[in-house]
Amino acid sequence: MSTKVKKDQYSAENIKVLEGLEAVRKRPAMYIGDVGKRGLHHLIYEVVDNSIDEALAGFCNKVIVTFNKDGSVTVEDNGRGIPVDIHKEEKKPAVEVVMTVLHAGGKFDKGSYKVSGGLHGVGVSVVNALSKWLWVEVSRNGHIYKQKYKTGNTQNKLEKVGVSKKTGTRVCFFPDDTIFKTIQFEYKIISERLRELAYLNKGLEIQLKDKRSEELREDSFKFNGGLSDFVKYLDEHNNPLHNKIITVNRETGEIPVEVALRYGNTYNENILSFVNNINTIEGGTHLSGFRTALTRAMNNHATKNNLIKAKKNEKITLSGEDFREGLTAIISVKVAEPQFEGQTKTKLGNGEVKGVVDKIVYEGILDFLEENPSIGRRVVEKALLAARSRSAARKARELIRRKSALGGSSLPGKLSDCSNRDPVFCELYLVEGDSAGGSAKQGRDRRTQAILPLRGKVINSEKARIDKLLSNNEVQSMITALGAGFGGAEDESGEKAPGDFDPEKLRYHKIIIMTDADVDGSHIRTLLLTFFYRKMKEVIDGGYLYLALPPLYRVSQGKKETYAYDDNERDLMIERMKKENKNTKVSIQRYKGLGEMNPEQLWETTMDPEKRTLMQVTVNSAAEAAETFQDLMGSDVEARRSFIETNAKFVVNLDI
Repeated sequence: MSTKVKKDQYSAENIKVLEGLEAVRKRPAMYIGDVGKRGLHHLIYEVVDNSIDEALAGFCNKVIVTFNKDGSVTVEDNGRGIPVDIHKEEKKPAVEVVMTVLHAGGKFDKGSYKVSGGLHGVGVSVVNALSKWLWVEVSRNGHIYKQKYKTGNTQNKLEKVGVSKKTGTRVCFFPDDTIFKTIQFEYKIISERLRELAYLNKGLEIQLKDKRSEELREDSFKFNGGLSDFVKYLDEHNNPLHNKIITVNRETGEIPVEVALRYGNTYNENILSFVNNINTIEGGTHLSGFRTALTRAMNNHATKNNLIKAKKNEKITLSGEDFREGLTAIISVKVAEPQFEGQTKTKLGNGEVKGVVDKIVYEGILDFLEENPSIGRRVVEKALLAARSRSAARKARELIRRKSALGGSSLPGKLSDCSNRDPVFCELYLVEGDSAGGSAKQGRDRRTQAILPLRGKVINSEKARIDKLLSNNEVQSMITALGAGFGGAEDESGEKAPGDFDPEKLRYHKIIIMTDADVDGSHIRTLLLTFFYRKMKEVIDGGYLYLALPPLYRVSQGKKETYAYDDNERDLMIERMKKENKNTKVSIQRYKGLGEMNPEQLWETTMDPEKRTLMQVTVNSAAEAAETFQDLMGSDVEARRSFIETNAKFVVNLDI
């Protein structure tokens, strides 16, 4: 019997209405991004955002986040407490409305909150909907009120459970394991975000406690210096050019702008921008305004004080790129009605913000330099060195651009390209050495997989100026193969020049780093990650960069063979094989390098899209990533030693 519905049977009965929070449980990814690790941690951020909004409004100075033994999470603040009086339209307490009605809250009323965080504005009701259970406790009007929920549904009337002279809100929830792939919260992920929020909200104390193990683990974040402390944290091991941090904190047209910056003796820029505590990883109008203002102010100061000393027959013009070399900066703006755009909805689009930031930062930096002329002189001297380096790099960059495939010239000789020309279906394997490159070339799918062997060590992008970087053969080959240009961070107008890096021109939408599972392989992988993070971060932000995970062992018994990716997996396979067949010997082969695999094995284990394991490279915390790259790849030996000593216990499969 057919179940096909006839056209004329399509009526109102076919229209399903998802009541209340049902829609959230039906399509959770629409509201929190995904149901994996990122979405799970987003639940905490949604609750914490409410507390931060109370802090922004001036009513809260302490937030406590606790991982409880049973796997639940409690978020507590000393704000005003969610209102408990009856909502006129909904005919139930306001706290119940906030917890059970989508998009309900005080943030839509400018009288309650001038600005608020939270990117999606979905509110704590989404947390309630995606929790097995949740309870909320409000201290307000001399009483403590409590209400319980299950999967978003109210379980009891709001009741008075005690008295209190204090005010505030406590929310405790247990994520629904039928919705999330994992319900195990990671301390490190949450602590980094809470640290960031404490920097962005000067004087706010945020505590994190973990009661899941016998020994209590806790951190307390409070930074009275705000963004200045944030800059110190970011460039702690950067060998600063000047100790005093340049700060600007002013308000124009109801848009508060706060900026902190300092120069270091390095070659990379590290600028983080925030809107209402949201990390705008794609920048936007506030970042454009900052860049314009910085360049104008520095050039103005240099010209006024006759600091640009050109050599004989030398023409020097200092650009924004020169003034951003070695810069660590934080820009934080508060916007009442932010408009976001871009792929990840983290690019500010409000046109009025650019002019406001430009004016405030320009005046603020000029005032600072007038009072601190020695710092201005050092910054201009560094910019002059950067300009001379940029001039030397221009020739190398032009050579690379001429070689670009999009310019009609040939690709690098060692690249084995794929036949497909649609970037969506094309993959580029960056392979360590000719040996592995040979196996990869033979084993690959020639239609969609390109191979680029890297014969030498890639230059360390953390410690090399642009001209040195571009003279490196391996870097040249990668840039030419990718076909998207190089450098030319957005200029002050927000526009890119022809030949500057443009992710839309990438010839491959999967760039896969495939190195040996030994110390040398790890080193090359780290150098490549440093290059992409510092010089082509858009590749990471766009989700184009991956790490291949080749197996460490081949385990065979007779004609039966399988592959193991770590020691535990190897031991389990051996145990299983011995149980299944006690009389046949189990053989183990340890792969020291990819070159030990024949083309068929390499395809089967590491390159076959149906069987391989790839790790996508993402940046959860830009601040943490920048610090890690500085520690590992920078010039500060002590920072590197400290990192190694701290993390040595986590190392596995070390070849010695």
